[in-house]
Amino acid sequence: MDDAQISKGERTRRGIMEAAYELFLTQGYAATSMRQIAERAGLALGGIYNHFLNKEAIFSELILERHPYQQILPIMLNTPADNPESFVRSAAQTMVDELGKRPDFIKLMLIEIVEFNGRNMPKIMGSVLPEVLPLIQHFGQQKGILRDIPPFIFFRAFLGLFFSYYITELLIGDTPIIQTQSNALDHFVEIFLHGVLADKEPA
Repeated sequence: MDDAQISKGERTRRGIMEAAYELFLTQGYAATSMRQIAERAGLALGGIYNHFLNKEAIFSELILERHPYQQILPIMLNTPADNPESFVRSAAQTMVDELGKRPDFIKLMLIEIVEFNGRNMPKIMGSVLPEVLPLIQHFGQQKGILRDIPPFIFFRAFLGLFFSYYITELLIGDTPIIQTQSNALDHFVEIFLHGVLADKEPA
């Protein structure tokens, strides 16, 4: 839909969300007021309430709209899935690449965790899981390939491990000793697929 087809009300609503997004990222959620959002969007304070009940409603819509799963999920679903190992390797790289393009995402997620205790996440998972679980279940039906792990736990572990890779890369990626470690993502994949223990104990 191009701008000519968007109603005035929808343009105003988008302007409010963009203003709130910029303010949340630069000064934080708690420090941002509805008045500041209205001023940034070029509205009177009363005008903003014609579109959103409160600041929380703006954030809830923002995180649903701007969550990178909307870019990541289609790519993951189109990843070759001949076997779980090749799928995990490709999907992990996809996740890390897409998250790397979205430095704003970690700020939005920290707001979601700290301010909202993650209560917007069930809505996101409600969109993601129906798409991803059939693929995991497909692998699970191939006897001897995966351990007997519930599909949701498999998916949760996958997200957790590679989200932790992304977070630690942000926090300590510039540390000299970290910079000398090449192929870090490959090691994360290996840990996810095979654990950290060697196949055999040394004699």
